[in-house]
Amino acid sequence: MSDIRRIGLIVPSSNVTVETEMPRILARVPGVEFSFHSSRMRLHSVTPEQLRAMNAQRERCVLEIGDAGVDAVLYACLVAIMVTGPGEHRRVEMAVAEQLAAGGSQTKVLSSAGALVTALRDSGMSSVGLVMPYVRPVAERVVAYLEHEGIAVTDWRALEVADNADVGCIPAERVMDAARSLNQTGVDAVVISACVQMPSLSIVEVAEQELGVPVLSAATAGAYCLLRSLDLPVNIPGAGSLLRADAAVRV
Repeated sequence: MSDIRRIGLIVPSSNVTVETEMPRILARVPGVEFSFHSSRMRLHSVTPEQLRAMNAQRERCVLEIGDAGVDAVLYACLVAIMVTGPGEHRRVEMAVAEQLAAGGSQTKVLSSAGALVTALRDSGMSSVGLVMPYVRPVAERVVAYLEHEGIAVTDWRALEVADNADVGCIPAERVMDAARSLNQTGVDAVVISACVQMPSLSIVEVAEQELGVPVLSAATAGAYCLLRSLDLPVNIPGAGSLLRADAAVRV
């Protein structure tokens, strides 16, 4: 009989990608069945003002997710946390955990922002190139956030797409072209999508083989941290070295 785990996702209302890519990744885990349960926060444009308004809806979403009795919850909007300021993922994860605990839940709590930081650190990647869909001022805040966490961003590309629905339609080849254009001198890895809404799962493995460095995304980092939080083995084929059992030893 399969082990069944329930995953909660708190997502922007216009996000469609994480609810597609995360199930596809975790469906490759042998012997475990995952179900996914989402709650949505209204968001259309990826601007600091709309992101702040979206974050204000968090407590309602946590209550809804808590009702589903999930084993782990992922706050699945990386940029909403990173634009708020350094270290924000720790505060948000703690606040969500405390809210759930008040209702008697011991649900594991993660965020896409924290997952990316954790995945990079666990893999010993201290210097990265980034591809992001955001407009430049927002992208600069993501760069600053990672650098405050001790991760050097040697080069980055912002695709300047403000409408979050449009972000979910960015063609894979445009993302690949941006990754190819990065200066990879001295990088430990390329984050091909620092956004759970920009599709990238189909190109992570291809990009890794072409670029010759580890390639990960907000989605693969989220899957990695979900598996670790649930004490499940990390050994998923076809989604980059971060999720392979034969990758470098992790702490």
